[in-house]
Amino acid sequence: MSTSASLAAPRRSSTGSRGTLQKGQQTRAAILEAALGLASQIGLEGLSIGALAEVMQMSKSGVFAHFGSREELQISVVREYHNKFEEEIFMPAIREPRGLPRLRAMFERWVKRVSVEVDSGCIYISGAVEFDDRPGPVRDALVGMVRAWHQALEKAIRMAIDEGHLKADADPMQMLFEIHGLILALHHDARFMRNAGALERAHRGFERIVSDYLAVPGTTRPAPAKTAARARAR
Repeated sequence: MSTSASLAAPRRSSTGSRGTLQKGQQTRAAILEAALGLASQIGLEGLSIGALAEVMQMSKSGVFAHFGSREELQISVVREYHNKFEEEIFMPAIREPRGLPRLRAMFERWVKRVSVEVDSGCIYISGAVEFDDRPGPVRDALVGMVRAWHQALEKAIRMAIDEGHLKADADPMQMLFEIHGLILALHHDARFMRNAGALERAHRGFERIVSDYLAVPGTTRPAPAKTAARARAR
């Protein structure tokens, strides 16, 4: 199951306009890819139609025709980042067995992405700094995407509890808080402080968190009552 809903309904076109539509979609995709790279370097706030037009060697009106406004461009970048995040981290991880193996895969892939982003930057983290106190559609988009990822992590933690890998009284939200804290610390130490060994510390921190919540072997536990929603997620 995807961590996000479909972003838009598919467009319908006549046969005569299909080629033009496909070309327009390809151009928009190329602009969006360039915008994502630019936003990773200078932040969402620094992103503008003019800056992107210069990178793409296009006219401002040409870029504007695909997005309509700077705000729409920023939101599109957030969505594109989330799509890539989902493809690289969430989708491969859910192929792992339910429970702790899946949760560990989600964390390890998350750490791997952060390590790649040391030189470019994380849209989620930089966006949170830029828009934490600025209400509006861009902030709403960022919050929605991060919340979707947190919900996926929380679900994985709850599955690990149901599978008997973690203690029955483990607090999923506390564990999620601690795991996310490791990612923020990793990004800070690796990108800002340039401290060596940050990746290894993040991995050790995760194992320490897991050990605190790990179920004791041989402990008897009642079978969890599955809600309809949880049953459908199998």
